[in-house]
Amino acid sequence: MYAIVDIETTGGFAGNGKITEVAVFIHDGEKVIDSYETLINPEQFIPAYISGLTGIDQQMVDSAPVFGEVAEKLQELLADKIFVAHNVHFDYSFLKKEFEDVGLSFSPKRLCTVRLSRKVFPGLRSYGLGNLCAQLDINIENRHRAGGDAHATVILFDKMVKSSPEIIADALKRNSKETTLPPNLPKEEFQNLPELPGVYYFHDQHGNVIYVGKAINIKKRITGHFSGTSKNNRNQFIRNEIHHISYELTGNELVALLLESQEIKRLWPKYNRAQKVKSNPWAIYKYEDRDGYLRFNIGKSVKGLMPLMTFHAHNDAWYFVIDKVKEYELCPKLSGIQKSDGACYDVPIGKCKGACGGQESVEVYNAKVAEAIQSFYNVEKSFVILGSGRTEDEQAVVLVEKGAYHGFGFCSKDMQVTNLDDVKTFVKNYKTTVEIDHYIQSYANSSDAQIIEVAD
Repeated sequence: MYAIVDIETTGGFAGNGKITEVAVFIHDGEKVIDSYETLINPEQFIPAYISGLTGIDQQMVDSAPVFGEVAEKLQELLADKIFVAHNVHFDYSFLKKEFEDVGLSFSPKRLCTVRLSRKVFPGLRSYGLGNLCAQLDINIENRHRAGGDAHATVILFDKMVKSSPEIIADALKRNSKETTLPPNLPKEEFQNLPELPGVYYFHDQHGNVIYVGKAINIKKRITGHFSGTSKNNRNQFIRNEIHHISYELTGNELVALLLESQEIKRLWPKYNRAQKVKSNPWAIYKYEDRDGYLRFNIGKSVKGLMPLMTFHAHNDAWYFVIDKVKEYELCPKLSGIQKSDGACYDVPIGKCKGACGGQESVEVYNAKVAEAIQSFYNVEKSFVILGSGRTEDEQAVVLVEKGAYHGFGFCSKDMQVTNLDDVKTFVKNYKTTVEIDHYIQSYANSSDAQIIEVAD
């Protein structure tokens, strides 16, 4: 037995939208044997554009029952039925949320007539309900109302059941994935995904990349995107827009992280948010005051000014300078880590051995500053981070040249990576990002990192 369902809602996302109308047709595999339809008071405002689309306005639902008043009747009607809808995840996610809100469980087997239509009627220009019905000469009366759309879905489903019962049966198999995959994503494309580390791309119907992600296991991670009900409206929108998935293998998680960050910055996909904020790093600047002393200033990186060093957080720059002040016995005030109108706070306690203490000339103090600055560059070594490659005979190589990320590449496991020029022949140059520098720093400090210094 099948329950063919359509709903109207206050919005496109079950997390903050509510049902305004529901229609159910019970189909025994040959014909409709029962039906139910009702408006629902959503107990929230119906946006004007929704009313314009469906014709359901606030006045129409004010006197309608709230979901809790019809929940038991709906649950009884849907019990032990296969839940069928056009883009089934949408209707199912709203009903499941409404049932949960009144303390009732709802987890039926499901069929999506969008996905089924792609198999039964391949090659059509569109599989949206309106366009699909027009191409199949199915008349929709009362479009964008639950009863009208559900009735059209009944006719569509009836055509599929009678012409291709084997496709329906195959979709109902436990491991078919037909009920969890996005409606427009070919099942074969999902089945061919690798269970390996890499970066994956979600494409819309025009081929545009709408989301980039990374994974240790691409197939498992993408399965997680599609399982269960959507937790936010972004996930629901992504599901509806995905038409294809592509991927690039990376061999290990670090390279996947680096490539993901680079691709997000390059493509700016509409549904990636975390790494799309432009960074504003902090920097250490050097200048000479009116008395001739060399001083440091810690501030936001400014285009056109040449910093001594840059950092991704104020604290990183701050503590770096503090360490240099201690190591080279510099003045905290002249080094930009103390703010005072007079001498630095260390003078009264006899700790400042720099200019504020009056113990050193400009020449002597500036020589110490110059020595400290030189030490900034001594820490900028060139090294590679080695990791698993895309095949058993390959290794991944991440190159850091003089303290700055250069890029990554792949080479034979037998290759000795000790010379900088040799490494550059197979490492592709990429721009760094705040996230990339953080990934490399974190990984380089981990106990299991395989790091080799390379000679210029």
